[in-house]
Amino acid sequence: MKKMLRMLAVSSVLALAAGAASAEVVVTYVQPERFSDLPIDQGERERILEQLTAHFNKLGARLPAGQVLRIAVDDIDLAGRMVRTNGVPAMQTIRSAVDWPRIDLRFQVESNGEVLRNGAVQLRDMAYIGNSKRYSSGDPLRFEKHMVDEWFYAVVAPRERTASR
Repeated sequence: MKKMLRMLAVSSVLALAAGAASAEVVVTYVQPERFSDLPIDQGERERILEQLTAHFNKLGARLPAGQVLRIAVDDIDLAGRMVRTNGVPAMQTIRSAVDWPRIDLRFQVESNGEVLRNGAVQLRDMAYIGNSKRYSSGDPLRFEKHMVDEWFYAVVAPRERTASR
């Protein structure tokens, strides 16, 4: 697990270091083995965290050059429920509107060593079933990505929001 976390942090920094004129994004997952709702299978868990890291990187690239966005994810509860069939984890199944996505995180935006914005947030989307139209129905994290987008454009980079996202 430590190797996976190190790989995610390094890939997060390297992906943005390739474009020196862009912002830097550093994502860490605090004890992901204790998260409320991630697959039991370590490979599947790593895949989900990699996809979420890539999404944070994509959003962070919209920040002005030289800014650093640091995100520490403390807990994740994916939309729906993971079900097991004959002991084998199955794909996520949306059972009802009460299984909304939840991500608890802390963030900080810096520029030239100065903290511009920071905070601890509990992202929730209780109306998630109708809120994911911008992502394909085949995207397993479409509900979580929508929720993260709403937070990013409202709190982290409110003046950066455009209709074309």
